[in-house]
Amino acid sequence: MDVDLPPEDDPRRVETRRWFDEHRAPSARELVDAGFVVPHWPRPYGLDADPALQLIIEGEMRRAGVSKPMNPIGIGHCGPIIVALGNDEQKQRYLLPMLAGEELWCQLFSEPGAGSDLANLGTRAERDGDVYRVNGQKIWTSLADHAEFGILIARTRNDVSKHRGISYFIIAMDLPGVEVRPIRNMTGESGFNEVFFDDVRVPAENLIGEENLGWGMAKSTLANERVSLSTGGGLQWGYGPSARDLVTHFRDNGGLDDRVVRQEVVRAYIEGEILRYHRMRMISAAVNKKPGPDASLRKALADPHGKKVFTLAKNLMGAGGMLTINGALDSAWDRGFLFSPALTVGGGTSEVLRNIIAERLLGLPHDLDVEQGKTWSETRRGTSAPA
Repeated sequence: MDVDLPPEDDPRRVETRRWFDEHRAPSARELVDAGFVVPHWPRPYGLDADPALQLIIEGEMRRAGVSKPMNPIGIGHCGPIIVALGNDEQKQRYLLPMLAGEELWCQLFSEPGAGSDLANLGTRAERDGDVYRVNGQKIWTSLADHAEFGILIARTRNDVSKHRGISYFIIAMDLPGVEVRPIRNMTGESGFNEVFFDDVRVPAENLIGEENLGWGMAKSTLANERVSLSTGGGLQWGYGPSARDLVTHFRDNGGLDDRVVRQEVVRAYIEGEILRYHRMRMISAAVNKKPGPDASLRKALADPHGKKVFTLAKNLMGAGGMLTINGALDSAWDRGFLFSPALTVGGGTSEVLRNIIAERLLGLPHDLDVEQGKTWSETRRGTSAPA
């Protein structure tokens, strides 16, 4: 696989660089209109960009010091579903403000009793004329305390298996009956929230796709989430510092005398480089296709790496790192260390990801034949487990 960026004289690079030279401080809407926010999306929202063009745009934005609008859940999780399955009215109403970062979004999936087993959700949506009446609770909802809209999955039918009878909605977060309660974490911030629904009237026109067929969309959203939570070079779900930054810090400050510690930093750097190449491989393989199990593989690799590097940085701060947030490195490392336990939980726990990898990449069976009292190996041999 060729992982190098297209050359300086590539016509597409020349054209993209010219655009940024002519738009020194582009507005969010200008970036959206140019197709640079989601270049891999179909027109008119993106450019149907192949991997090379995506890398060019990413590189030229970085060169120009330009950042994309911040709306990670809207753009990374919700938008692709609306593009693929939303009706024309939903696309016209929601996508452009979403891409421009004018309307923040959240994802209303997990529940107290339905986290890893998401299909076991208890939130209900009952059709009542032109609305659905929603009752239930969600938890660990990032940005719910700031979002204007959310995507919601709720049960609309009870007389079928748990993976059916689930529907997928757009919900305005300011509707009567919606209550958001922030959850403060170890960093002192309230990035997560509980959300309660008390007879919330959601317009029927906010249903995406067909009623009772939302589970497939939910799985696609989770795949998109695992891509977005493992994208970029930062250790914190694609954001923040990287192992490269850790190496740069010590290289610029006299190096490390301890050979064992130096080897730990080198090992972290090598892991980071492997993940960088894997990311470029994903871009090359998955553009304009639905994210597959490779997204779970990358997240399963990237999140423990992030936790390991943040812990290493904290240890290298020494005693000062235990006493103050402004330790020997930087507050970003201190905050990352406190947040790092969440890396292997949010967007799919490491255990769930390993199941997906086992089943969809390695071809292992979906589950044990518990009903017949057989293990998988015994089922393959045609023998029963002892009573």
